Amino acid sequence: MNIIVCLKQILDPEIPARDFRVYGEMKEAVRGSANLVTNIFCENALETALQLREKSGGRITALTFGSEEAEDTLRKALAMKADAATLVVNDGHPHPDPLAVAQTLAAAIRKIGAFDLVMLGRESGDWGVAQTGGLLAEELGAPCVSFVDHIEVGGDGPNAGLIVKRQTDNGWEKFTGKPPLVVTITNNEFNVPRIPKTRDIMMSARQPITKWTLEDLGVNAAEIRAGGSYYEVVDLAVPVKEVACEFVSGDTLEQKVERFAERVIEITRGL
Repeated sequence: MNIIVCLKQILDPEIPARDFRVYGEMKEAVRGSANLVTNIFCENALETALQLREKSGGRITALTFGSEEAEDTLRKALAMKADAATLVVNDGHPHPDPLAVAQTLAAAIRKIGAFDLVMLGRESGDWGVAQTGGLLAEELGAPCVSFVDHIEVGGDGPNAGLIVKRQTDNGWEKFTGKPPLVVTITNNEFNVPRIPKTRDIMMSARQPITKWTLEDLGVNAAEIRAGGSYYEVVDLAVPVKEVACEFVSGDTLEQKVERFAERVIEITRGL
């Protein structure tokens, strides 16, 4: 089974709120002292792929579309025991829209070769658009199942297929499908990303990473470098929340409670 796991490198979402800034004109977050990390849902996808390979065999290729710094994400994937890694270098807009990303990933997947399963995180921890998976499936002409948290191989011979379990608002759903298939992975208690061993981290630094440019893929490089035209970010700003604190007074607890109740009524009535 040939499995391709698409990964995304993002600004660390755990950055303290007091340190978070945005460029109003550029409509993007200021990196500042924050680290770049692998999107957690993408790591859930990789962990799910690793568990599937351990049970049913196969080959895992980690794929990302990003800057040269995204190589760190692929090194971590190799340390977690992915078999191969490919970087499509993004030398254009730092935040291309989901359609531009999907078109690029689809071209890279076709160049990699035949696949049985493509796995992505359900959404990214920076923009959280959650559209790349569905758009990628459309580009590849493959079915897509979203919010999957478990995959296994079921059936024998001509009836063999993939059994996927997806989360819903009311519980779970199970689907059976035949490859090729695209799935977006969500988190659960069983696909928490493993911590690579020190030896594997050291070995990953020496493993080769395939690098392609947009021209290598034969896509519309000019449009993708411009960020695509699927949608436009009109504005980006940090919400400002004003907080006012008042103290109620009184000689006794009863007086304070009474005054507090009166003040609540005044506020709710707009007095």
